[in-house]
Amino acid sequence: MASKDQAIGGIILALCVALAIIYTVTLFYPSWLTSVFNVETTWVSDAQFWVVALPVFIAFIAIMFIGAWIGWTMATTPPPKPIEEITSEISEEKEETKPAEESVEEKKPERKKKTE
Repeated sequence: MASKDQAIGGIILALCVALAIIYTVTLFYPSWLTSVFNVETTWVSDAQFWVVALPVFIAFIAIMFIGAWIGWTMATTPPPKPIEEITSEISEEKEETKPAEESVEEKKPERKKKTE
């Protein structure tokens, strides 16, 4: 038995294959529209135009949206700290933790070595 996700995936697959076939047939053999839908031949040439124009328009808008999103992200993201500032913070943290570590080590009693 297929899960819900697999069923949805199968439906998406079937729809995409069907749309790809309809797109290809409409683009290269537009006369099928006149026989199936009983429409005028001028409408068929318009359909051929829209079969090409609509995906190109959608792709163009999608690319422009991605570009706008990248620009917005770059414009609203604060600049990173300079490397010098980061390295100075790291060295300051190391200096602060060294005395604390040394004092902890000094408080520990030495263990006696076991002899065999």
